[in-house]
Amino acid sequence: MTPERMARIHAKCFTQPRPWAVHEFTDLLDSDRIFTCETTHGFALGRIAGPEVELLTIAVDPAFRRQGQALVLMRDFELQAKANGASDAFLEVAEDNATAIALYQRFGFVQAGLRRDYYAGPKQTRVSAIVMVKKL
Repeated sequence: MTPERMARIHAKCFTQPRPWAVHEFTDLLDSDRIFTCETTHGFALGRIAGPEVELLTIAVDPAFRRQGQALVLMRDFELQAKANGASDAFLEVAEDNATAIALYQRFGFVQAGLRRDYYAGPKQTRVSAIVMVKKL
């Protein structure tokens, strides 16, 4: 998937925190530590850091949600993480993103911390980030 398509899908999925720009996807994809997982209408990005992998983002075009694409992306993320030598996974998620939290819990992620007021929210508000972890 091209950085331009990733940015288009990301923009459909995120307003708070802000969607990522094409140049951000391009820069990430230039790194040998980054891997992608893709479906027809979605993607996930992971970053290997020693024995850990971070789920940087996952996005499925809203018009194609509730069709199992996020499940496929999460399974692929874990398989690729293990293939790259990761033994632990972590991610951050906005505390008000109940759908994403439920997805991560379904895959065995548990809360390990809270970053208070981490994301810029609407109308000058702040939203905390939940840090979630999982043993692979």
